Amino acid sequence: MTTRYLIGRAELLTYPIDAPKKKPSDKAHPYTLSEAKRIIVPEIEMANSIFQSLPAKACVDDLAVARLVLHPAYLAKSFFPKLLLDQVGLASVGSRTQRIQPRRQTRRNAPPEAETTELFVAGTRSALKNFPAFARGLNEELPVAEQFARVETFAAMTPIDRLRLEDANVGHVFEVGLHLPPEGVASDVRALFADYAKDCGFTVNGDFEFEAGRLLFMAIEGDAAGLESLAQFTLMRVVRPMPHLRAARPVTRSMPLAVSFTLPSGEPLSREPKVAILDGGLPAEHVIDRYVRRYFLADEEAEDISNFTEHGLGVTSALLFGPIEPETTAERPYAPVDHHRVLDARIDLEDPYELYRTLGHVETVLLSRQYQFINLSLGPDMPIEDQDVHAWTAVIDSILSDGETLMTVAVGNNGDRDAKLGLNRIQVPSDSVNALSVGAADRTGADWKRASYSATGPGRSPGRRKPDVVAFGGAPKEYFHVLTPGNRPNLAATLGTSFAAPLTLRSAVGIRAILGDPVHPLTIKNLLIHGCENENALDVHHVGWGRVPADINRLITCNDGEARIIYQGELRPGKFLRAPIPLPAFQLQGKIRLRATFCYASPVDPQDTGAYTKAGLSITFRPNSGKRKAGAVNANSTSFFQAAEFRTEAELRADLGKWETVLHAENNYYGSSLIEPVFDVHYNARDAGGLASSGAPFIRYALVVTVYAPKHAQLHQDILSAHAVLQALEPQISLPLRT
Repeated sequence: MTTRYLIGRAELLTYPIDAPKKKPSDKAHPYTLSEAKRIIVPEIEMANSIFQSLPAKACVDDLAVARLVLHPAYLAKSFFPKLLLDQVGLASVGSRTQRIQPRRQTRRNAPPEAETTELFVAGTRSALKNFPAFARGLNEELPVAEQFARVETFAAMTPIDRLRLEDANVGHVFEVGLHLPPEGVASDVRALFADYAKDCGFTVNGDFEFEAGRLLFMAIEGDAAGLESLAQFTLMRVVRPMPHLRAARPVTRSMPLAVSFTLPSGEPLSREPKVAILDGGLPAEHVIDRYVRRYFLADEEAEDISNFTEHGLGVTSALLFGPIEPETTAERPYAPVDHHRVLDARIDLEDPYELYRTLGHVETVLLSRQYQFINLSLGPDMPIEDQDVHAWTAVIDSILSDGETLMTVAVGNNGDRDAKLGLNRIQVPSDSVNALSVGAADRTGADWKRASYSATGPGRSPGRRKPDVVAFGGAPKEYFHVLTPGNRPNLAATLGTSFAAPLTLRSAVGIRAILGDPVHPLTIKNLLIHGCENENALDVHHVGWGRVPADINRLITCNDGEARIIYQGELRPGKFLRAPIPLPAFQLQGKIRLRATFCYASPVDPQDTGAYTKAGLSITFRPNSGKRKAGAVNANSTSFFQAAEFRTEAELRADLGKWETVLHAENNYYGSSLIEPVFDVHYNARDAGGLASSGAPFIRYALVVTVYAPKHAQLHQDILSAHAVLQALEPQISLPLRT
């Protein structure tokens, strides 16, 4: 029987369309202008009294930063108060999501608390001093008055807003995030902060810093007693103890077994995919030389640590062979790998700056743009925060925003920690929206669930559904077997998300090895998510979109009555693209199931936590071209990507789902109701939480659609026959996969 592979080139079916007419807004406003003046003007005056008391050195160019909170009814980017800020002489330098109890709601059935946007607005102390008089002079006829009435609260940003010292063992090394003002230069802010920090008893380590978006992350050292004075620096966003690295700390030490296996006799299936592992290095003796293309030491002067090289070998083993069955022949690798040792003897207590030093090594590899596929099974031992993006996440997301690299990131093995305190939540940088975060499933069989140690969601919004996927990571009842150091092929029984992540990347590399260049890395990320299994409807906070199938044939081939179609390309900001779903030339019979997944790579604003992604997609599904209202240009629309149950009420109202970089759903229809069905895709662009300028970039997208039509066994061929531009992808190499 002929194997049916993916149908490609569906992007050739797409075409631009005009924007639909907007409906007039009838939004209810919670406060009148006079009510806003009565509450907000005294708050501005209180903030000014605090600003005037600050040391001059704490105010770069006499700038102060205030917290301006908008009422929850104004979450959309179109409500960004740009006119108000411009006229007062303020500029937004960042934002984050806050949960508040507003003074009044616009709806009777609204919950007492809701999430909203807190803007960090910077201006000179003189401009802020004039703000109360400006506000008092507003009248209802002025356009800016409506924006002022949207303000819920206004307050000075104080040290308590910046300090993150929940850990009693704060130590003497800290990381600081600094806002860069719109006209500010990082070197100037760095120098002025270093001078002020010296006065407060701190030393800035100039060797370790990262700039991401409009944030500058720096490492400092000093006595924690001086942090409150240091946190008066007005451009500081956050200061927190330098976390330790969680790498090479599996749930349990791997146990070498006196059980051997046989290495595959053949070479890797393909040498085309460029694959890298960033980990703890490889031991002096191992048996995978012919599968490791190149081996790099990020710091050639540093020594190995045996625990790290053992971990690095295990992660490399998982990517090359998957979980190895004892006393069998291991799976043939899909491609050789490069291993970059980014962890070494200069770590943790021996070097408190190891966290930033390691990130520097990771950044260097990513910026080299050498690889299509990268695995990272390490990071800070730090559950994510909702209010601030960590340097690791910001740096990685910024580099991955071009969509050219698929990076798998382990979510961490802290799933058994205190859930009430959020200590079981996914760890940095697995909250990266442009990476694929991977948790662990406890077994390979059908009766699987989240491994108890695997960190849980939710992620930060946008990026709520985290982990993205899970894969087998091992459990006490079924361990994950990997290579042990030595000159013989022996096994170790282990477990951890560190091995689930490279196992997932193995499937991605396999798709590229088999199908070659025609399938882009972002499309492969989409295929992994699109093909996930979650038959038992497990909690999305635990397993994301589901478990990646172990057999990649399930991702790239089609059964009878099934066709999987891929679209891949770029989207232009503000424009609408119509993506027809190709069907046979005749009407389908019976019940039809459509599964669709959109993935896109997004530029990010690390300083704007609540508006982190700068790109969003609004998707409209039009199933039947023959059904439209009188005089309508477009066919009637219906929901396809339903509002997910894990989103908050505020997110649903603000339509924050459009800012998620993955949209996935499956719906059933009758064949008679699917007549020339299409997805209309609108790329929304925003900048710093507001409307984007005309210079917003194109973004890369991938769409995968699977059509299931049980009554049409030849569906795959029927679709190809009806659309000459489509093409069934064919393997680029010789199969089978095992030798």
